[in-house]
Amino acid sequence: MTFNWHSDSISPETPVDQRYKNTQNVRRFMLEQCGPTFRFDRDFMAWIKNTTAKNMGDVVQEWKRRNL
Repeated sequence: MTFNWHSDSISPETPVDQRYKNTQNVRRFMLEQCGPTFRFDRDFMAWIKNTTAKNMGDVVQEWKRRNL
C-alpha cells in the first residue's frame, strides 16, 4: 500500500519514499514540529528528495539545523 502524502497521518517515523510530495499535509506537520517560522526553500526541498534514506523526523532535524 502506497503512502498518501496528501491525506495519511504523518509522524516522525514516516519514511520519505520516492513518491514524496511537498503537500499541505506535509506543511502542517512541519509547522507543528518546527514552529511558525517554518518555510520550504529550494535547497531544502532538493535535500528531502535526494536518494539518501530518511524519515520525517530526519527532515525536521535538518530544517532545524539549517534554520535555528
